[in-house]
Amino acid sequence: MRIILDKAFTDIQEQVKRGIAILRTGGVVAFPTDTVYGLGASAGIPEAIERVFQIKERPHEMALPLLLADESQVSSVAQSVPRIARLLISRFMPGALTLVLLKSGSVPDIIIAGGNTVAIRIPAHPIPVALAAGLDAPIVGTSANLSGKPSPLTADEVRSQLGSTVDLVIDGGRCPGGEESTIVDVTGLKPVLLREGAISRAEIEKACGNILSTE
Repeated sequence: MRIILDKAFTDIQEQVKRGIAILRTGGVVAFPTDTVYGLGASAGIPEAIERVFQIKERPHEMALPLLLADESQVSSVAQSVPRIARLLISRFMPGALTLVLLKSGSVPDIIIAGGNTVAIRIPAHPIPVALAAGLDAPIVGTSANLSGKPSPLTADEVRSQLGSTVDLVIDGGRCPGGEESTIVDVTGLKPVLLREGAISRAEIEKACGNILSTE
């Protein structure tokens, strides 16, 4: 898959190329998304993922979500993709929906905090999509902040919190912020709403029928 970024952002294109090279060799990159700046590493390199935990000072018992380039990458990290998951992907991705699926054997244990599921999202932003497409693999996509601190909306805010611990900060301007993604677990017989965010429960149910809730 080839992602075309706006020709006006030639510098961004160069930053993305550099970011892909860094991710491929086990580095850690910060980048803008459709919500806040994210901190990423290749999903297939446990040592790089360990650095994400260290940089964020994040507890290892907190699993990390994955950002994908498109639906074709889902099967590389999921054991199976049920019909309801494909329905929700086609309706809400790219966008503010995170799906929880049974993880495949290729997902390192460090990502899933000892569990058997993995959270995936296809963001509605060309930069993380281009990174995952260029890498030809999903990337870890957690917020680029110290744990417990505000999520950054600009590259300068990333640098202020994380300093030189990150190999590259791709400056794509200010992120819109806003609500977090909605999280739906599709590992069981019926979808379960784990967190209602930017996409409402009503919108999810309109697409796939009644769902359960943890609340």
